[in-house]
Amino acid sequence: MTHREKVTFSGQDGTLTGNLFLPGGAAPAPGVVVAGTWTSVKELMADRYAERLAERGYAALSFDFTGFGESEGQPRDVESPARKVRDIHDALTFLEGHPAVDGGRLGALGICAAAMYMSANAADDPRVKSLALVAPWLHDAAICESAYGGAEAVAQKIKAGEEARAAFEATGEVDYVPVVSTTDPRAAMPYDIDFYLNPERGGIPAWPNRFAVMAWRDWLTYDSIVLAPRITQPTLIVHSEDAAIPEGARRFHGGLAGAKSILWTQGTQFDFYDQEPQVTLAADTTASHFAATLR
Repeated sequence: MTHREKVTFSGQDGTLTGNLFLPGGAAPAPGVVVAGTWTSVKELMADRYAERLAERGYAALSFDFTGFGESEGQPRDVESPARKVRDIHDALTFLEGHPAVDGGRLGALGICAAAMYMSANAADDPRVKSLALVAPWLHDAAICESAYGGAEAVAQKIKAGEEARAAFEATGEVDYVPVVSTTDPRAAMPYDIDFYLNPERGGIPAWPNRFAVMAWRDWLTYDSIVLAPRITQPTLIVHSEDAAIPEGARRFHGGLAGAKSILWTQGTQFDFYDQEPQVTLAADTTASHFAATLR
């Protein structure tokens, strides 16, 4: 039987709140830090994967990043890659010191955008012994141009972000738009995405569905593909041609410096968040990867 503990730990920008899922048994278990999509809170998909890993023998920590969900930090709901990477480092510090965790056997699991942030931390954090990326969103400038409608569209978003940041610095007011909307063209994802809009899936009260416009520059100029040659830890990728930007996964995988494996399966991006058989397949494959590499 697994056990879930609500935990808090120190971040560089305030107290962070998470859920620590512990497996049965008395011996310290290998630990895994888990995080999900951009703008997400732990309840969207990180909790689901952390619980699955605990069922498979791992102490798995999902948590809210600074300024999101139950964690402290201002301004709220700002997608900041650099800040999220710092939070992951702090989450690993918490796991490393927890009495139920074997601090010498730590892994990291990133779903969607957290694949970029977990990879960035792993490149500089030797405590991470193994890395797993599920339906990873891995981009650089070229991929962003392809995903967001070309160089001019990207430039327009960056310009809007710079104007929003200037307004925030002058007034303290944050310009928010929906993350997902079928009616607001300014939304970060102006599409009908059932996962985010369906209250039976991701459209839950804990997730406010808002995107800080001032985050566009940091998001669109972040280069995760360049990280791959710096990652020497064994790395697993689980992805699909029908999920988001498979080209990014291929390029990232090709550049990895250490042992690497990639499983191409079926399903859309959103299937990997909460649908079967994708979640169980990803959890099983990830647990097997950690079993082989967290020794």
